[in-house]
Amino acid sequence: MTRLTVRKAPLVLEQRLVREGVHPLLSRLYAARGVGSAAEVDIALERLVPPGQLRNADAAARFLADAIAAAKRLLIVADYDCDGATACAVGMRALAAFGATVEYLVPDRFVLGYGLTPELVALAAARRPDVIVTVDNGIASVDGVAAASALGIATVITDHHLPGETLPAATVIVNPNQPGDAFPSKAIAGVGVMFYVMLALRAELRRRNAFADRPEPNLAALLDLVALGTVADVVRLDANNRVLVSQGLRRIRAGRMQPGIAALFAVAGRDARRATAFDLGFALGPRLNAAGRLADMSLGIECLVTENMERALAIARQLDDLNRERRDIESGMIESAEGLLADLDVERRASVALFDPGWHQGVVGILASRIRERTHRPTFAFAPSDGGELRGSGRSIPGFHLRDALDLVSKRDPGLIRRFGGHAAAAGLTLAAADLARFRDAFEGVARELAGPELFRRTLETDGPLDAAYFNLDTVRMLDEPVWGQGFPQPLFADEFVVESQRLVGEKHLKLKLAKDGRSLSAIHFRREAPLPARVRAAYRLAIDEWNGAQSVQLVVEHAEAAA
Repeated sequence: MTRLTVRKAPLVLEQRLVREGVHPLLSRLYAARGVGSAAEVDIALERLVPPGQLRNADAAARFLADAIAAAKRLLIVADYDCDGATACAVGMRALAAFGATVEYLVPDRFVLGYGLTPELVALAAARRPDVIVTVDNGIASVDGVAAASALGIATVITDHHLPGETLPAATVIVNPNQPGDAFPSKAIAGVGVMFYVMLALRAELRRRNAFADRPEPNLAALLDLVALGTVADVVRLDANNRVLVSQGLRRIRAGRMQPGIAALFAVAGRDARRATAFDLGFALGPRLNAAGRLADMSLGIECLVTENMERALAIARQLDDLNRERRDIESGMIESAEGLLADLDVERRASVALFDPGWHQGVVGILASRIRERTHRPTFAFAPSDGGELRGSGRSIPGFHLRDALDLVSKRDPGLIRRFGGHAAAAGLTLAAADLARFRDAFEGVARELAGPELFRRTLETDGPLDAAYFNLDTVRMLDEPVWGQGFPQPLFADEFVVESQRLVGEKHLKLKLAKDGRSLSAIHFRREAPLPARVRAAYRLAIDEWNGAQSVQLVVEHAEAAA
């Protein structure tokens, strides 16, 4: 059962926004999302929080500037997802432009696991680096940093994940979520942290007159990468992140992007001139992530760092093939998961933890997300690993902090979880195969304790009714301008309609004609086969439908139920 609710838009905020010149509809939408002034939705680059406010960014800049001046060898150690790949590409491109000698290394997730492990340090040592710079990882790499230190390798950690009880003894740590950091954009992605460190490094090099006899690198040229990694990592789009993403999208729409980004748009069949955050999150991101899930993320990074368009297109086609393979694997895993769920009384449970020996390690995260969407329960999906271990990936529901829940399980049953980490919404862990049932029971106990019954009731937040006068192309285009996403949700309206006609298209979608206030509107309800009653209350988004070169407004129905 899904409950529709309406976001509250404080009248005082709404009126202030209108007075400041914001369109009345946008004022209502922004106020409902906590925006209190027009400045908070200003996407000018000048609105970015200054790099100096990010703790240790200046210290990292000084250290890296010294390393470049001394011709030391730098090695970026990346994560194997889209955020890690884009962060690595930002680092590679910026550091090379600053005159550094820099290479990168990304772990094979199936062999070395996540982060800067001692095993990865041993592999990195063969490259003879003087400095290791982590991107999108490292805050939990206590043993890895110690191993690097023992070999005389300095470490600069750039990360955004939540720290554990002990921080690694790195040369410098830049992470807005470390203790004592007052940086206001705690939700910044790993690629954003690396971008900030590069901004600080450019400022430091500028102070040293490093650009006296050569052009100063334009770091804004990397904002397409920052936008992609930020959206793909599903971090909260606070004001700072909205600036980064908006500016990146502007560059993409203007054709000013890396060859790899252009190639990914091409193979995805998307028009970069009309790029949206949706394109980044659901077309480009999955293709890059497919490399880390099924093969080697070095392939994705190479796509992002090459200057050769032909090479970028060739790699993008390989990534597209991998993504198709990933979808096929995912389909089979979903089918087997449905069989397991059929034997589970989900309504009586507070969590879901599933395992199948045939599941793929690289795809369990997506599977956990699909199961979570279906069950509305914190979910873990496990796949077999080497040495009798299972590797699990989890996804959570609003109001349930997944990493904190794992931490509580670990403290109550020491030794049960061998390794874990993550965020409120997503986490990963490793445990012995023989301990799966024990973990399932322990996690269920913690979930019952931390989550009340209301948390498990699916709620769809809407922006309430929309006046029929707004059902026009100008409104849709206006709503398409801002960057919407995690923590700043796309407008979703709710109204009562008369269903004038309905028919099934594509065997699983309802094509509709809905009427409100005397106006007849075209609509579609994806993935719905059951017919609707004569009168419905529907939650919907406004979209543009293109057919034979003509554009019209279409309602995309997210949920429909009989009107009271």
